[in-house]
Amino acid sequence: MYLVDGNPGVGKTTLALQFLLQGVAAGERCLYVTLSETREELDVVAESHGWTLEGITIVELSQIEEMLTTTSQSTLFQPAEVELNSLSKLLLQEFDRIRPTRMVLDSLSEMRLMSQSALRYRRQILSFKQHFSKSDCTVLLLDDRSAAGPDDKVHSIVHGILLLLTVPLKFGINRRYLTVAKMRGSRFREGNHDYVIEQGGLRVFPRLVASEHDVSRSGGRFSSGNDQLDALVGGGLDAGTGTLFMGPAGSGKSTVASMFAASAAERGRKVLYYAFDETLAILLNRAREIGVAFDPHIRSGLLQVKQVDPAEIAPGELANEIVEAVERDGAQMIVLDSLNGYVNAMPQEEYLHLHLHELLTFLNQRGVQTIMILAQHGLIGAMGTPVDVSYLADTVLLMRFFEARGSLRKAVSIVKKRSGPHETTIRELTIAATGIVIGEPLVNFEGVMTGVPRFLMPGAAAP
Repeated sequence: MYLVDGNPGVGKTTLALQFLLQGVAAGERCLYVTLSETREELDVVAESHGWTLEGITIVELSQIEEMLTTTSQSTLFQPAEVELNSLSKLLLQEFDRIRPTRMVLDSLSEMRLMSQSALRYRRQILSFKQHFSKSDCTVLLLDDRSAAGPDDKVHSIVHGILLLLTVPLKFGINRRYLTVAKMRGSRFREGNHDYVIEQGGLRVFPRLVASEHDVSRSGGRFSSGNDQLDALVGGGLDAGTGTLFMGPAGSGKSTVASMFAASAAERGRKVLYYAFDETLAILLNRAREIGVAFDPHIRSGLLQVKQVDPAEIAPGELANEIVEAVERDGAQMIVLDSLNGYVNAMPQEEYLHLHLHELLTFLNQRGVQTIMILAQHGLIGAMGTPVDVSYLADTVLLMRFFEARGSLRKAVSIVKKRSGPHETTIRELTIAATGIVIGEPLVNFEGVMTGVPRFLMPGAAAP
């Protein structure tokens, strides 16, 4: 006996029907006892998911009442008017007649009202449990939390508890969580697991635990196709590492990421590029303008570009999609453009670090190169970030605007690289029609990172 607990609208009925239909598909007898909804309402729910309730025996409250009296009554019947002992007796008779393998009782709030006392309510649930346990039947009890506070009287009786929770956001889809609060005699994954209600039922995305996945790290490097840029990062980006591109908007982060993605696809590696901030048309057009060949690789299937609306996706859903792309499709490079959009998909920013840590650990274990783009606040001067994830990255590439001789220019440098040596110079970055150009080290400037550097005369030593 298991309790499915959640406020109205979280998907309890959908989950219950999904559970029973799985039993029907397996040739099992299934029983749905509804004390709160009519058969017509259940049909509407089933039709919205493309289901048919054929094969499920449905017992309504109105049917039970008709069995209690010889007089005709309306199907809109108040549960409190039904005498609990007679109701229980008839429910058990139907159970014994059908002998189901799977059963749903919807909902406990009606039973609670009929009982009118906590002691009688608990004894009634215990009697159900004792009777159902004699048969090879799995029972789901649905509760809409109409009781004041947690219903501990049921929590201590059932074998397992599933909590369904909806967290409304100020904009975008609501975040839905499933939590396994109890599963007697079984190991289960604790914590909140994102889920969505879609046509076809509930889809749950278990919280990612990197240690549960196999380690199959491979070697090799990912080149950008630009010798100057590859030399700057120490020969390329190493497989099984995470790389962070940081800088203000327009400094060339996405352009450089596009070069690495196209170069990887050119060498036969599968790439998955998530665009949070730009439309696919703009992203592809910009790639064409700088000579980055996205189109042939998209046609070949080696490069997959997905536009993501952060207001319409849960982080757990995105992480699950990435895991499947790596394990099922063999993706070897993942690009998140940008983390700003990823942050917007998280209603609690304090959990982003843990979420990204598990995701990056998994990707590193599988030898995937992960490129994360983070747009900093501001254009020149001190820069801020919506979240500091630089410590999670193995390589950090920093881009800056700076003013020099009456023009606005771009600079690029490698702040750190855990997996090997890299240049420590600050070089000018220019985006041309033929791609990017990495200039010579800016040895005649001091303070480039501040945005307003001081020019040093050639040959002059810095103070």
